[in-house]
Amino acid sequence: DLAMSVGADATYNSKDPDCVDRIKKDTNGGVDYCFDMSGVGKALELSWLITKRGGVTVTAGLPHPREQLSISPVTLVGEERTLKGSYLGGGVPLRDVPRYINMYRAGLLPVDRLKGERLSLEEINKGFDALESGSALRQMVVF
Repeated sequence: DLAMSVGADATYNSKDPDCVDRIKKDTNGGVDYCFDMSGVGKALELSWLITKRGGVTVTAGLPHPREQLSISPVTLVGEERTLKGSYLGGGVPLRDVPRYINMYRAGLLPVDRLKGERLSLEEINKGFDALESGSALRQMVVF
């Protein structure tokens, strides 16, 4: 519901065994660009699978260092696809933070709708547990 309320055209359940096929069908063969910010290896794999020929899959998530991604070099080369990592989105805080603030003030960046639970510093372990279980969207630690 949240995704649809902030502009998503459709949502899919990644646990649905037909998820990749449904997305490819609904997007005429896959998406041009797919951005994974989850830090979950399976989510990055799904992102790669739904990106179409000539498309770009970008990840800024940081899965556990022991997780690996297995992709076919034939798919990478034969479909002329790109897999790209992004650390902090290449952002420049001095340039970008004022832009984000202006977008927020103009009603173009719905930060208030994306904010999650506020946690005290003493509740930080509760926050990590929620992140690990996938039950938290965003959390703020206030101290």
